[in-house]
Amino acid sequence: MNRESILRTTGVILILLLAGCKGSGQKEDPILRLSGDEALQQGQKLMSDKKYSRARPYLNHAFEVEPNSAGGREALLLVADSYYKDGGIENFVRAEARYRDFLNRFPTSDKAPYAQFQIANSLAERSAPPDRDQTPTHKALTAYQDLIRLYPTSEYAQKAQDKMVQVENTLAEHEWKVGHFYYRFRLYTAAVDRFQYLLDHYKEYPGTDRVLYFLGAAQLKIKHRDEAREAFDRLRKDFPKSEFVAKIPKLPAKDTSGKETQKG
Repeated sequence: MNRESILRTTGVILILLLAGCKGSGQKEDPILRLSGDEALQQGQKLMSDKKYSRARPYLNHAFEVEPNSAGGREALLLVADSYYKDGGIENFVRAEARYRDFLNRFPTSDKAPYAQFQIANSLAERSAPPDRDQTPTHKALTAYQDLIRLYPTSEYAQKAQDKMVQVENTLAEHEWKVGHFYYRFRLYTAAVDRFQYLLDHYKEYPGTDRVLYFLGAAQLKIKHRDEAREAFDRLRKDFPKSEFVAKIPKLPAKDTSGKETQKG
């Protein structure tokens, strides 16, 4: 080997040695030096200070160190909470996944009802406006129903009932908007189907009087006078003070034989 080759080889070795020294000099993440309890305490403090993203590495470490301990279970649930409280669609998706992970790992935990409640809340937070696709809203409703079915005596059962009213009203508003769209474009049979579905499935919808009026109007358009009369009669009976009562058209009255007369 000539002198030039020796120098070239020596240079390569020096470069590799320097790179190795540099790599070995990198600082270790200080979180990794903490015990599970220490990491959990730090994470809890940061959560109480609403520093959710900063708390997450500590909580993840606390869970990874002792995944089956009480502290590990609490840490996993707090990781989910950190995503939920940070907010935003992507964080709600991550929160749901972590709550589901908790339930899969610890289905008999006394925190299981809370995790199920938060799964439903994470879905509800991703609900779109009534004129958009309502898939997450339907999933949220199912998750609340699952909570009530699985944990009927839980403190979260009543909270789920209250949340369900909000979710159902969003779904009902979606049905109203679609039905009214059909009505405006003279697709009266399709409008009747939507309005009737809304009335059958969402009993607490605050716009029921409006739906009854347009259901009756759509039934008239397709010559279903008996069905229209039923809708209008229910509107008069259940919502006598509604603004839509005054808009009800006059229909021929029925005589005792059931045939229509010209009075009305």
